[in-house]
Amino acid sequence: MRPEDVLHYTAQALTGNRRRSLLMLLAMAIGVGAVVMLTALGEGARRYVTNQFSDLGTNLVIVFPGRSETVGGPPPMLGETPRDLTLADALSLYRSLAVQHVAPLVIGAAPVSWKQREREVMILGSTSALEQIRHLELAQGRFLPKTDPERGAPFCVIGPTVKQELFGNTPALGQWLRIGDYRFRVIGVLSAKGQSLGTDLNDMVVIPVASAQTLFNTESLFRILVQAKGRDSLDEAQSAIKSIMRDRHDGEEDVTVITQDAVLATFDRIFTALTFTVGGIAAVSLAVAGILIMNIMLVAISQRTAEIGLLKALGAPASEILTLFLSEAGLLSLLGGLIGLAVGLLGTALLGHIFPTFPISAPNWAIIGALSVALITGLVFGWLPARRAAQLDPVQALTRR
Repeated sequence: MRPEDVLHYTAQALTGNRRRSLLMLLAMAIGVGAVVMLTALGEGARRYVTNQFSDLGTNLVIVFPGRSETVGGPPPMLGETPRDLTLADALSLYRSLAVQHVAPLVIGAAPVSWKQREREVMILGSTSALEQIRHLELAQGRFLPKTDPERGAPFCVIGPTVKQELFGNTPALGQWLRIGDYRFRVIGVLSAKGQSLGTDLNDMVVIPVASAQTLFNTESLFRILVQAKGRDSLDEAQSAIKSIMRDRHDGEEDVTVITQDAVLATFDRIFTALTFTVGGIAAVSLAVAGILIMNIMLVAISQRTAEIGLLKALGAPASEILTLFLSEAGLLSLLGGLIGLAVGLLGTALLGHIFPTFPISAPNWAIIGALSVALITGLVFGWLPARRAAQLDPVQALTRR
């Protein structure tokens, strides 16, 4: 039997019992669609988190107060903070030749008011270096000027949400805001930048770091952002920061220094594993679809026993009968997989339209893998019914025994 004859016979068999064919197509389509959708969600989560950390800046090294460690003796302590980070600590990092910019951070919330309008806003204390490190863009005015970081100054840069909520259509530049008990003059308005790691950059006010320490009555820093001079300088900058901090803290290594690449690599591994896990769980539905195909084909063979007996009586060998039924199972699996792929991609596009900031898309390996597994599953689970059909005795088959 020629290949075109096999295809013609298979097509006739599939269209001859449409209800049975639709059931097998539906089962396989659900499995492939689930794999595509779930892996797209996992991949989208990985890209979303990666983009969030990438927005923090480039060639970034982050310094946290305290060091994660486990020590003996009751009670166990994790992450003890023997000493706070200070502004002097941050400024000392400029001693390293691998460091380009240093932005000390003080973060808190305070009421911000202008005339009769008041709003609770996140206050970020830093220096002019923050603009270069975080790639901040201004819609109006200018960012914090380069002044002595240890001296406070009464000026601020506000986010677009703060500007709209407090000033409306009134020009904000040059106006005086009250933050807590202090007054600050608005010198700039940031461009809309959206959310970053759960922080709304549009709804914040940036003031000099020394002014923030005075406002919140603290000497300690939340963290220090350091930008290395290049990607090749990251390791050198990280080592230099540890060395400088150790010298300043009486030989104690009581800070945590991590690079942006290390954080990104960790999250990449976590979300890649998560994507494989949810994809594997969805692939179980393909096995269920395969079992359904096997059962339906066993029923079909019992209904087509006389047809099989006639083929054998006309001289069709067992291998040809096996090929016919395997072709039927394979074609159904492939068509069901393609329908499931179309449904999965359509659902992914719909989710991307509903949540435009979530970069959802199915990875190529998931698409190829889902279609391949669907085809292999159909062939494997179709093997038993096809083999049973191939082994039928023609005389018994023609007498339907």
